[in-house]
Amino acid sequence: MKKKPVFLGLLCLLAVAVQAQQNRPNILIILSDDHAQQTISAYGSKLAQTPNIDRIAKEGAIFNNSFVTNSICAPSRAVLLTGKYSHLNGLKDNSAQRRFDGSQQQVQKLLAAAHYQSAWIGKWHLQSLPQGFDFWKILPDQGNYFQPDFINMPNDTVRYKGYVTNLISDYSINWLNKRDVSSPFFLVIGEKATHRNWMPDIQDLGAYDDQDFPLPANFYDAYTNRKAAANQDMTIDKTMVLKSDLKVRPDFQEKGLFGRLNAEEKQAYQQYYEKIAKEYDAVKNDSVKLVKWKYERYLKDYLATAKSLDRNIGRILKYLDSTGLAKNTVVIYTSDQGFYMGEHGWFDKRFMYEESLRTPFVMRYPGMIKPGTVVNKMIVNLDIAPSVLELAKLPVPADLQGSSLVPLLGKAPLVKAWRRSLYYHYYEYPEPHRVAPHFGIRTEQYKLIRFYGPHDDWELFDIKKDPHEMVNLSKQKEYKPQIDKLTKELRGLIEKYKDTEALQILDHEKN
Repeated sequence: MKKKPVFLGLLCLLAVAVQAQQNRPNILIILSDDHAQQTISAYGSKLAQTPNIDRIAKEGAIFNNSFVTNSICAPSRAVLLTGKYSHLNGLKDNSAQRRFDGSQQQVQKLLAAAHYQSAWIGKWHLQSLPQGFDFWKILPDQGNYFQPDFINMPNDTVRYKGYVTNLISDYSINWLNKRDVSSPFFLVIGEKATHRNWMPDIQDLGAYDDQDFPLPANFYDAYTNRKAAANQDMTIDKTMVLKSDLKVRPDFQEKGLFGRLNAEEKQAYQQYYEKIAKEYDAVKNDSVKLVKWKYERYLKDYLATAKSLDRNIGRILKYLDSTGLAKNTVVIYTSDQGFYMGEHGWFDKRFMYEESLRTPFVMRYPGMIKPGTVVNKMIVNLDIAPSVLELAKLPVPADLQGSSLVPLLGKAPLVKAWRRSLYYHYYEYPEPHRVAPHFGIRTEQYKLIRFYGPHDDWELFDIKKDPHEMVNLSKQKEYKPQIDKLTKELRGLIEKYKDTEALQILDHEKN
C-alpha cells in the first residue's frame, strides 16, 4: 500500500512529460538553393506566381527584410545549423578542400536532448556526412536534376529514377510517415532547385515561353567607381555557357547533366531545345538581340525550374493538412541566399548588394502567428537556430550569435529593441566568379562595404535613395562624417562577432 503514492507520483510525472512533449511543435524547414526573393509573388514579383510559398506567407508571416551573412551555398547551410558566422563555424566557402566539422554544436544535437527526431533530406553540400540527425538522405555535392544519386545512411551512394525535386518530396513524406509519432520532429528539406544549370521538370518545359521579360533598368551597368563589380565574371552576356546554361545544342551523351536523362526525358528535351537552338541562330550575329535573348532564356529556364519547387512545397503542405500535422507544425520556407535576375547584368550571388544579400523567409505556425503578419525588421540566417530552439522550449546557448525571431511573432510583439544593422563577410576568390572578398555593414539607410585582396576599395550606398546601388558615395567629401560613423559601427560588429581577420584589415588600414 505504501508503494501506491510513489507509483501515482511517477504516473503524474510521466503525464506531465508527455504533455510537455505534445506541447512542443514540430519544426519543418524547406531550404531551397539560389531562389531569388524577386521571383516570389508574395514579395510582389511580376515574373512568376508561387502560390504555395505565398500560402505560407498568407497563413503566417512574411519577413520583408531577411538577409544572409555570407551569400554562398555551403556556408549558408553551416550558419543555419550552428547559428554562428562562417569564421567561427569553420566553413567560409564552397571549396572541396574545406569540410564542415560535424562534431561541433548544432541545432539538431540540441533538439535531441529534448527528444526531437531529426532528419535532413536532399541537398546538403557540406563536404562531410551529417552528424546528430536520426536520419539523413543527401545529394552528393550539388546533385543532379534527373536520375540523381543520393547518399544513404550510413554511407552508400545509390542512383534513383526521377526528377530530383519530386524525389526529395517523396523521401521527406516517406520519413514523416515512418517516424515515431510519440515525439516531435525537426526536418530540413534541402532542395536542389533553383541551382544552376536550371533544368526544368518535363512537365514545366516552356512554362514561361509566352511571357516577355523586360531587361532590368540596370542590366547595362557600367560599374562606374566600383572596381570589384567591374572585375567579376558572372555576367549573363559573357559568363553563361551556351551548351550547359542556355542549352543550345547540348551534349546528351555526356556523363553528367543531360546524360542522365532517360529516353522519354531526352526526347522531350531534344524536341524543346531544338526550337531554342533555332531562336539562337536567328539572333547570334546581332549582339544587342543576342544578350536580350540570353537573359530571357535564363529567366525562362530558372522560373520553370522554380515552378516544380513551388508545386512540391504544395505537396508537403497538403500532406501536413491531410495528417493533421499542420496544426502543430512550424513551417519555414527560405533559401540559402538571394540571386541576380539580370540586375547589374548578372546571375549568381556573392556580392553584398541587395539582390544576393536578401533571401526569402516566410513562416507559418497556427495559433501563434497571426495570418497575414508582416515583419519589416532586419533578420539574418543566424536567427534560425535560436528561433528553432526557443520554439522547442529549449534554452539558447550563449555562443549562438543570432537572435530568436519568436518575440517578433506573437499577436502582440514583445521586442522593444532589435538590430538596426547587420554584418556580412564573403571570402571565396578567385574562382568561380572572381568576386573580390569583402565585408561590410548594412543599416536601414546605408551600406558600407570594404573590399580587400585584389580590389582594395570602399563602397558606400544610400539604399533608400539608390536602391539599385549604382552610385558609390565613398569618395564624396560630404559623406565622410557618415562613413566615419558607419566605420565605427562596423568595427563594433566585427568585435562583437569575433571576426579577427576583418579586424586586422581595419587595423592595418588605420595604421
